[in-house]
Amino acid sequence: MASNNRGTHPLYHARMKALIAEVEQKLARAGNLERKRVAEWYFPTRLEVAGVAVPDLRRIARAIKVTPQEVLPLARALAKSGGFEARAIAYELLARHKPPLTTRLVEELGRGNDNWGLVDAFSVLVAGPAWQKGFVSDATVRKWARSRDRWWRRTALVSTVALNAKSRGGTGDVKRTLEICRMLAADSDDMVVKALSWALRELCKREPAAVRAFLDERPQAPRVVREVRRKLETGRKNR
Repeated sequence: MASNNRGTHPLYHARMKALIAEVEQKLARAGNLERKRVAEWYFPTRLEVAGVAVPDLRRIARAIKVTPQEVLPLARALAKSGGFEARAIAYELLARHKPPLTTRLVEELGRGNDNWGLVDAFSVLVAGPAWQKGFVSDATVRKWARSRDRWWRRTALVSTVALNAKSRGGTGDVKRTLEICRMLAADSDDMVVKALSWALRELCKREPAAVRAFLDERPQAPRVVREVRRKLETGRKNR
C-alpha cells in the first residue's frame, strides 16, 4: 500500500534526489577554478567551494522549479550537503519562495556557517526576515547574541538589517536593533565589530538621531565610530 506520508514516499525521495542533483550539476558547470581560489581566501571555510559567482548563484536559484511543498525540504538538504554554494542556493530559494519557518528550522539552516559570506546571506535572506515575521522570537535572537560562537553573534547583528533595510522589506525597528547592538557593543571580535557597524549604518538611514545617541552612550570600537559617523555625516561608508 502506498504511504500517505509524502516525506517517506519513494517518489518524494526520487524527486528530492533529482532536485539536489540538478543544483549540483548547475553549480559544477558554473564553477571556476580561479573564483574557487579567491573564494577560499575571501571566505575561509571548511565547506566545499565550487567557485561560483554570486550572479550565477542567483540565476541558478531562479532556474530551479519547485512546488511550495518542495522548497523547505530542498533547502534543508542543500544546507546539509557540505557545499558552500549549495548553502547559498538554499538561502536564495527560501528568500524567493518565503515558506513559513520555525525557530528550530532557522537554527538548523544556519548551523555550520563558518564564514562571513554565508552568515550574512543567511541573516539577511532567512534569519532576519523570519524574525521580522515573528517566526523567530526576540529571545532567540538575544540567545544568538550571547553565543560563544562568533558566527551566531554576527547573525544576531546582521539579522537587524532585515528589520531596517527597505530593500529587504524592513520598516524600521529602533528598539530591537539597538537592543542587540548594546549586547554586542563591547565585543572585540573583528567579525562582530564589522557587523555592528553595518547594523548601525543601516539603522541610521531611518533613525539618525537614535544612532547618534547610541554612539554617545558608551565607548565603541574605533572602526564602528569612524564608519557610522561617516555614514551619518556623508551618507557613505567611505569618503
